[in-house]
Amino acid sequence: MNDDVRNIVLGLAASGISAAAGWFVRTLLWRRQLRRKQAFFGLPSGSECLLVVNQDPGASGWGVARHDAFALLELSALIKECGAHTDIVVHDAARQGIGVRTEFCVGGPVSNRRTEAHLRSLLPGVGVNSGNGGPDGGAITVGGETYRMDKGTAEYVLLARLTGPGGSRPVFLASGQRSVTNQAAIRYLARNHAGLARRHGIDGTFCLLLKVVNSDAYGPDMVELVADVTEAATAG
Repeated sequence: MNDDVRNIVLGLAASGISAAAGWFVRTLLWRRQLRRKQAFFGLPSGSECLLVVNQDPGASGWGVARHDAFALLELSALIKECGAHTDIVVHDAARQGIGVRTEFCVGGPVSNRRTEAHLRSLLPGVGVNSGNGGPDGGAITVGGETYRMDKGTAEYVLLARLTGPGGSRPVFLASGQRSVTNQAAIRYLARNHAGLARRHGIDGTFCLLLKVVNSDAYGPDMVELVADVTEAATAG
């Protein structure tokens, strides 16, 4: 074997070793990120979670608003990424305690009785005006501040990760003033779960107030964090 052939062989071997090392490192990082994601959402591989579906208050019969349906689809994709399975339940048929399984609850207290129960028991510092008319219709009150909806321009939603006494699995709550805000909160959760886990802990509790800006033009994509209202919302 002359020097040129030897150099080619050594170069190919080095390239192969480098590629294998890179693949190994990427695999380790991917597995680590997946484990952290599964821990944050309480969704180990093969586990089952509860997806609570709300009722469109504007429908003549039973139905789900379009943006709420999109939110459920985005949650389904997230759950699948974690290797978990979904049990879909209508809001007024959910009959399980907190912490038994991870729960994703979509919709405000007007359209979702399960949300109403969670607000009452886990977020007693939050008030939601259930009236449909007037400037205070759907307004969210927390920490002494009231956040009123300007339809299509500025709308608010609560995004929370909660655990009950002794509960091992979390409840994720998206309680907004309109269905587009519910989808915005779920999308925010899916995009920012790693940062939320770093800020609040893998198994931490938080309640965030988000503002959806100009949804008539931008849909659920323009979201601003207004405040971390965890302390005020959980104060009895």
